[in-house]
Amino acid sequence: MRHALDLSLYLVLDPDLCAGYGMVETTRAAIAGGATVVQLRDKQADTTRMIETGRALKAALAGTGVGLIVNDDVEAAIAIRADGLHIGQDDMTAAEARHLIGRDMVLGISVHTRDLAAGVDPAVADYVGAGPVFATATKPGHNKPVGFPGLTEIIAAAPVPSVAIGGLKAEHARPVFAAGAAGLCVVSAICGQPDPEGATRRLARAIAEARA
Repeated sequence: MRHALDLSLYLVLDPDLCAGYGMVETTRAAIAGGATVVQLRDKQADTTRMIETGRALKAALAGTGVGLIVNDDVEAAIAIRADGLHIGQDDMTAAEARHLIGRDMVLGISVHTRDLAAGVDPAVADYVGAGPVFATATKPGHNKPVGFPGLTEIIAAAPVPSVAIGGLKAEHARPVFAAGAAGLCVVSAICGQPDPEGATRRLARAIAEARA
């Protein structure tokens, strides 16, 4: 991987779920609890707002070693000097994204089938987001859940590290890592929780136990 990001506890921010604390304070709490990478995802925001939020997040992450990934918005990712960009299957191609962001930024791609995972070029992409494992309300219109058997197949086919996503909680850490994942990705398990730091600590503890 271009940057040595620890993918083990991957938080995707949701502006609606995070509204109580805000995305920056949720991020601060999650870092204190053990989050290892944070993705800014805001489908309603324009590039200007993405850059504004991203810069605030970048400041909050400074010196922590926690990476910042931007979802979909290449212009914002470049302006923020984010550690990476994450794209879906309905966005630009991985080759186009890599051309735009250059050689040094991490690139992640969402995959939901074994064939899509197998088609990832490790010279272009650095990791895949595999799933959804379960149905989730945080991403309307998502693909059919793959379950743990499907997750295992996707991970086995991918030539790069995989992060499992989709309705996951602390109790799913063991089967996620048993499937071969490099990380567990969550949204609502941290965003919108009454105590996001405590929620992150429980996740981090479960991940440590699963990987022991």
